Amino acid sequence: MRQRMLWVGAAAFPLHNLSRIEAFRLKPDRSAILLDFLKWLAIAAVVYVAISVTSGGNPPEELRSPLLVITLGLGVFFLARLFTAAKPILAVETAGGSLIAVTLPDMNELLAIAGRIVHAIDHPGAEFTRTVFQISNYNGPVVQQRGNMNTGFRG
Repeated sequence: MRQRMLWVGAAAFPLHNLSRIEAFRLKPDRSAILLDFLKWLAIAAVVYVAISVTSGGNPPEELRSPLLVITLGLGVFFLARLFTAAKPILAVETAGGSLIAVTLPDMNELLAIAGRIVHAIDHPGAEFTRTVFQISNYNGPVVQQRGNMNTGFRG
């Protein structure tokens, strides 16, 4: 943050344009995950029935094990998604509707950064630097912007 601009990566946001700064834990949408699981389970059941019908009542022995493995794999995959821990997020929203989301493993660091941004809004001479390095983040980049036709980074 320098010269009344908040820099997140290569994106710059004027401090006077920030409308909300909030640090919170983003919980996974468990109902959407459960619906996804049920959808894929239904697709697997339809495939199993189609194979059973075309093979005269029971699927061939050589297909039973792969079908079971695929079904168990789906179950493990969706259970892992269902019980994913909440992720600490620092959300900075602008008056134009863009949203910047920064993730760090430590909620206290995000709260401290939010406090420093708010302090800088109230004190025009304030400047600070906080470098956030992206660690192995399989959910995409650390910074995502959403707003007027901007879908942000995809990774």
